[in-house]
Amino acid sequence: MDAAPASEPLPPAPGYGRSSVAEVLTSAAAVLQVPGFTNTLELPAAKRVCVVMVDGLGRSLLKQRSGHAPFLRSLQNGGRTLTAAFPTTTAASLASLGTGLPPGQHGMVGYDVLDPAQDKVVNMLGNWDPGVDPRSWQPSPTVLEQASGHLPVTTVSLPRFADSAMTRAALRGGSHASGTGIHARVEAALGALAAEKRMLMYFYFNELDKTGHRYGAQSPEWGGALEELDSALKRFTAKLPPDTLVLLTADHGMVDTAPEHRIDYSAYPDLIEGVRHTAGDPRMVQLYLETDAPAGTLERLTASWQQALGTRAWILTRDQAVAAGLFGPVRPEILPRIGDLLIAAREPIALFDTRRASPSALQMVGQHGSLTRAEREVPLLTLARPAKGGRK
Repeated sequence: MDAAPASEPLPPAPGYGRSSVAEVLTSAAAVLQVPGFTNTLELPAAKRVCVVMVDGLGRSLLKQRSGHAPFLRSLQNGGRTLTAAFPTTTAASLASLGTGLPPGQHGMVGYDVLDPAQDKVVNMLGNWDPGVDPRSWQPSPTVLEQASGHLPVTTVSLPRFADSAMTRAALRGGSHASGTGIHARVEAALGALAAEKRMLMYFYFNELDKTGHRYGAQSPEWGGALEELDSALKRFTAKLPPDTLVLLTADHGMVDTAPEHRIDYSAYPDLIEGVRHTAGDPRMVQLYLETDAPAGTLERLTASWQQALGTRAWILTRDQAVAAGLFGPVRPEILPRIGDLLIAAREPIALFDTRRASPSALQMVGQHGSLTRAEREVPLLTLARPAKGGRK
């Protein structure tokens, strides 16, 4: 990699407690008068609230590709912008949605992170480590389980997520209705809502994220997936029972990376010297130093990365990231899970350690995890509201 100028100023921290994904389910629970929650987002009154989470639907992508989503486009003028959790990865943002907490409190601080107890990197999504108990890793009560003591609560998702480790860690509580396809999930959601006079529902779609990773968010395939989702959501809202509020948000956006901008940083000895573990996302790498690293190792490593990437990434230490509020307030036991040095991509690049990355990972076009607006800004749209307020 060629030498580059110094790094750019750091973007603002996510709006934890004000306007982040962490406030969506908590505000919905408050609307339904679940004790202990505040309607921070000032949502309208309703007897049923459904929170639709579209994995990977960043605000800028929705705006750019709105020609594929006429229903969602018609709602954008009345929408708001929220910030994803940091890193802008599914594990962190869904855990913030599910608990109402920032990552520094719930502990899901990356796609994969260091488990200090085992001295190994563990995955927070589909490949959960058998040595990590989800409820111990994330012990805070979830919004769904707190709400389930006061009214019916249902999650609508894919069958394999009903009792996944991620669900048990951050989205546990209530019943589960499932469907493999988008339209099957819509039918399951409509049936569950119609069966109860009051309900809190969490409704998850992962198709856009999967398509974006494989083909890119600018691809025809992604546009086709958005069209199908848009059609399904329009049909869903048309068949809702009365007094139902439906909100749509996302966990992160996405940036497409060209093959020549997917960098194997493990091929550069000065970028991994003194590093014991590598983890994180391709656009938000976390580096953990050797426990016996000599004094000055972190400073030398920081300088090496700054020399290599310059304005192509934000290079910051754990202490700098915490001081900047990127993870929100951080519990002491969570600190060791965060890398000693963080590499957050600014330009459309992706960074890999090919000693541990699978070959398929290097073929993924769409990536996320960093601090760019394309990754951190997500929509909050009102798809339907109780009849007295009219539909938006």
